Amino acid sequence: MTNNKYGPLLVKKYFEEQKLVESDIESFNNLVEHELQEIIEENKIIEPTIIPHDIDEFKIRLDKIWVEKPMIIEADGSKRAIYPIEARLRKITYSAPIFMEISAHINDIEREQFTTQIGNLPIMLKSKFCHLSKMSREELIQHGEDPNEPGGYFIINGTEKVLIDIEDLASNKFLVQQESIGVSEYAGKIFSERGSFKIPHSVEKMKDGIFYLSFTRVKRIPAIIIIKALGLLKDEEIMRLISDKKNYDEVLINLFEFASIKSEEEALDYMAKKIGITQSKEIRVERMKEILDKYLLPHLGITTENRTIKAYNLCKYLRKYILVSTNELPEDDKDHYMNKRLKLAGDLLADLIRVNLKVLIGDLLYNFQRIVKRGKFPSIKVIIREKLLTSRIYSAMATGTWVGGRKGVCQRIQRLNYLETLSHLQRVVSPLSTAQENFEARELHATHLGRLCPIETPEGTNIGLRKNLALLCKISQDSDSQEVVKQLKNIGLNVVV
Repeated sequence: MTNNKYGPLLVKKYFEEQKLVESDIESFNNLVEHELQEIIEENKIIEPTIIPHDIDEFKIRLDKIWVEKPMIIEADGSKRAIYPIEARLRKITYSAPIFMEISAHINDIEREQFTTQIGNLPIMLKSKFCHLSKMSREELIQHGEDPNEPGGYFIINGTEKVLIDIEDLASNKFLVQQESIGVSEYAGKIFSERGSFKIPHSVEKMKDGIFYLSFTRVKRIPAIIIIKALGLLKDEEIMRLISDKKNYDEVLINLFEFASIKSEEEALDYMAKKIGITQSKEIRVERMKEILDKYLLPHLGITTENRTIKAYNLCKYLRKYILVSTNELPEDDKDHYMNKRLKLAGDLLADLIRVNLKVLIGDLLYNFQRIVKRGKFPSIKVIIREKLLTSRIYSAMATGTWVGGRKGVCQRIQRLNYLETLSHLQRVVSPLSTAQENFEARELHATHLGRLCPIETPEGTNIGLRKNLALLCKISQDSDSQEVVKQLKNIGLNVVV
């Protein structure tokens, strides 16, 4: 090994410019600057079911959301900035107010518009929204902080808490693997994620040679039927989209089996009967359309216009399934880090806020409708309970119990020594059960090199499931697919479909 005299200098320079927890801080900044607004867009218009008799239509619109710097309201009503050291000593939460613009519309005419506080958000130390982010070494010492402290954690009721990064299988990615048990030799799986939805889909090929697709309550429906229900009716076109180079016998068997189904309505009715919808034909077909739009590959869209894209993607998945099952393509490796994604602090908080915003909206609707039943017409400003969102976020962060029943997501930071603190801030946990063997998941994979520490993992049941990021590891943020396609088009990409 050559003696590189610039090695230590480069590492020193790297840590002068980059924080050890840079990725988590970026993730939190992204949450506040972009993701909060996206969560609001998902729930933009609220329509109460009970409205006063004299109006035809009433809508509540959630417009703009923003977060200010951490502050405290004292007992006498005065507001002032709060710094982390005070939050630690007074056993309070280092948090900032979340404000939102809300408007109410009667028959599409604005009745009221106002700005209100909807809750408080715990602020990550050293993030853009923390008072410490722009401070020099001397100023940090002046405010009672250790200048070598990396940040990247929260202060909840005076306790320093860290959000543990969670490693999960990549969403919206179709993976095909050989199965050791079950009726199908190979199984293709994809987790389709959109907002608070995360729907598993699986493709199987039974002994009869038919490809079956399962998602939510739709269990083992022939894939060709679903493709036809989405509007792709010509057998020739289905064959071309699955493979334009070779006519696979597997596909011909499937097309021949369901050649009698000539229209979308017939395909939808076939599916409805299969899953046990027993109403009249019109209602059956309508309900089936709704299920396809909402729950079939929601990451591609949840409107009628997205059906063609969904059909094209199903053809693409079938092609990959056939190629893997005929050994023309290697099967996917679930443990390859290309097929994994890390949920950082910002993503975990986004999940928490998304679920609790729905609770806040439900509470707002309940209060509004209860007052309307009494014959009054309340102002929206009066019926928003800001403490509801705040208390639910604080409670999850104090106990570590997250949405979906996940435990131990938020932990008290370990301060036995400086290295242990750094190690805790860099921790990555797999959601797999510690009681099961899962040998492959626990093993060191070649793709961990440079990303995860190959040595630091606990002994016993957690071995290989609790890992730590490498010191120089930097996690890239999620990028907008539309922007990527736009850049590719600029350099000469031709869109086929």
